[in-house]
Amino acid sequence: MSSNTQPLPKPLATLPKTPTGISGLDEVTLGGLPTGRPTLICGSAGCGKTLFSLEFIVRGAQEFNEPGVFIAFEEKADELATNVASLGFDLNKLQQEKKIKVDYIHIDKSEIEETGEYDLEGLFIRLGYAIDSIGAKRVVLDTIENLFAGLSNQAVLRAELRRLFQFLKDKGVTAIITGERGDSSLTRQGLEEYVSDCVILLDHRIINQISTRRLRIVKYRGSVHGTNEYPFLIDEEGISVLPITSLQLNKPVSSERVSSGIAALDAMLSKGGFFRGSSILSSGTAGTGKTSLAASFVDAACQRNERCLYFAFEESPMQIVRNMQSIGMNLQAHVDKGLLQFHASRPTLYGLEMHLVAIHKAIRKFKPQVVVLDPITNLITVGTMSDVKAMLVRLIDFLQAEQITAMFTALSLNTIINEQTDEGVSSLVDAWLQIKDIELNGERNRGLYVMKSRGMSHSNQVREFVITEEGLNLIDVYLGPEGVLTGSAREAQMLLEETGQVLHTHAISRKDRELLRKRRVLESQIDSLKTQFESTEEELNKVYIEEQIKRDVMEQTRQKVTEIRRGNTSADKDKNGKAGKNKK
Repeated sequence: MSSNTQPLPKPLATLPKTPTGISGLDEVTLGGLPTGRPTLICGSAGCGKTLFSLEFIVRGAQEFNEPGVFIAFEEKADELATNVASLGFDLNKLQQEKKIKVDYIHIDKSEIEETGEYDLEGLFIRLGYAIDSIGAKRVVLDTIENLFAGLSNQAVLRAELRRLFQFLKDKGVTAIITGERGDSSLTRQGLEEYVSDCVILLDHRIINQISTRRLRIVKYRGSVHGTNEYPFLIDEEGISVLPITSLQLNKPVSSERVSSGIAALDAMLSKGGFFRGSSILSSGTAGTGKTSLAASFVDAACQRNERCLYFAFEESPMQIVRNMQSIGMNLQAHVDKGLLQFHASRPTLYGLEMHLVAIHKAIRKFKPQVVVLDPITNLITVGTMSDVKAMLVRLIDFLQAEQITAMFTALSLNTIINEQTDEGVSSLVDAWLQIKDIELNGERNRGLYVMKSRGMSHSNQVREFVITEEGLNLIDVYLGPEGVLTGSAREAQMLLEETGQVLHTHAISRKDRELLRKRRVLESQIDSLKTQFESTEEELNKVYIEEQIKRDVMEQTRQKVTEIRRGNTSADKDKNGKAGKNKK
């Protein structure tokens, strides 16, 4: 029997990749650099090529147990060790442990005489020895322009470049080769990007006097990769790359509630608080208490033993801690316990992308449950509103993916433009609290209301927002004859109503006493009439009784008289009978 079934095709082998250990880069490259293949890192001066490649070597030795060789053509080994010591990398110690090997090769253009027999055989011997001496898996050549500085023959240059790349592949090492950016090509020679399996372009640009470093993967043979520009940050812990957040809206959600820190505000929300992992915007004019509201939210979270990150763009941490003490919040206690961490900086310190990288990095390191940005409107000083909104979209996506509850404060002015700005930012968040000034009778009070809260019903009333020494509170809506009353007008109306109530109670009490007295008089009169009635009734009964007694006595007397008469008659008869016998 013949069978029509054909064997299934074997799955294609995926390209093996070597993780770089650089924060965020492995996410962009979907695993790292191509294993056993050369990668070109190119860019202009000062964009971070040397630090980038050096961190690749150090991270490989420290985190992945892959020894590395760093061949420098510009800086000596001791200079490199000094330059990267600020990043926490100890090159001397790693060399002593034979985890890395740093070799400096001096090449002087004036000493090179171009001949038809020029080749890199000497470099291959030296590089091969360095690789074999420590069993290196990673190699860096920094920079390739110095290696070919004396060559002008393009045919020789191309041949030697291909020989170099093939040599690295034959050794089975994952290599990074750095190159200076050319005028019309990615590198000065314009050849390296064509023979490299992976090309990464670094860029350092200045916009509005603010520097921003960006990274872009120009090509990656045999692998899917991110194609956007990604900001990266160089700080005391090395390089951090911020991947662009995925545009797919498939983030997890939670039905758990978290308290705002104000019981009355929780009562305005049908669920008794905000959803965990949601984003909340608190907007209002200057002095309405936005920072106090955010601090109350943080204080409540810390009391639940949740970790909180507070990014301040306007006040220093000491200012915030001191100011919150005046309303009964001891934030320093949470800082001492390690539950609260402040990150304060002026918006002009970085560009928007750098702020985003710094926030990502701090969140990854501290792993908070609650994050506060106060205020986000200060970021407009380093970018347009559309740029700030784009940054916040990516930040909110990241926070939601991590199930972190975030509160943003925003300064709004009484202008149409800023109202539109609020609406632009507020469309990104899940809940929006707005605090407004209420000016009445020469007083300035605060009113808070919930503009929106996705996924739950909420009160549509305006509550008076009160800041006292005992904390924050929302007072119930008080309606007077002239409408909603706040501040001293509310107190005066309440006092007036209390006075009227007292007078009303006093009047009722006086009337009650008068009624009581009248009742007693009437009861006394009734008692007197009852006494008179009883006396009259007794008099009437007395006559009746006397007459009855008289009748009874007369009846008794009559009966006695009758009996007496009957007795006398019998006696007379007896006497008459005896007298007749005597006569006979």
